[in-house]
Amino acid sequence: MYTDKILICKECGQEFVFTAGEQEFYAEKGFQNEPSRCKQCRAKRKVQRNEGRMPPRRMYTAICADCGRECTVPFEPREDRPVYCAECFARRRQ
Repeated sequence: MYTDKILICKECGQEFVFTAGEQEFYAEKGFQNEPSRCKQCRAKRKVQRNEGRMPPRRMYTAICADCGRECTVPFEPREDRPVYCAECFARRRQ
């Protein structure tokens, strides 16, 4: 039903292939327009859009309740809850 198409990237001007599989995916998702940028330019644009969007995750220092080593966690530790380092946490989950 679909055949590969050669398109021209509007960003860099290079040819790229819009594969039959990609066309089928676009149709399943209901997308009306063909891609106008090659994969490399789409990836660069995505990085540029996301820069500065999310601040870096704040990490907190804590002491592991099992082994007593210092570790960092992505949440603020509370006195009433134990905190585990990655190794002890994984061991407890098993």
